[in-house]
This record gives sequence, structure tokens and C-alpha cells, in this order.
Amino acid sequence: MKNFEERLERLEVLGERIRKPELPLEEALKAFEEGIKLARSLEKDLEKVESRIETLLNGPEAKADEKPELGLFDTGT
Repeated sequence: MKNFEERLERLEVLGERIRKPELPLEEALKAFEEGIKLARSLEKDLEKVESRIETLLNGPEAKADEKPELGLFDTGT
């Protein structure tokens, strides 16, 4: 599997491609499907990284549902 940066770049290319009005519908649909798969895999990778960062900030004894002490991942709620 490609690394995170390569997959993100591919997702950006697919997004640009889909926006072109001359792209046939079937090709646009295929690009969209590939993009959705890439987006989901990138999201999973980001969740793993976030979990690792939280562990580094709070130590392995921190509970999974606790917010990091520094508030790096606050969602504004």
C-alpha cells in the first residue's frame, strides 16, 4: 500500500478530475469510488496517529475516552 502522502495526493488528483465537466459519467463514478476508499483509509490512518499522540501526551495509563492534557484535539464543543 502506498504511504499516507501518496494516497492523499492521489485523492487530490481524483478530486480535480471529477470536477472536469468533460469527464464521462462512468469515469467520474469510478474516480469517486476510488476517492471514497482512499478517504476512508486516510481517515483510519489519522485516527491511529491521533491515538498514538494522545498516548504520548498522557501516557499509556490514560483512558481512551479522556481528552489530552494539552487540548490538541479539542473539537470546540
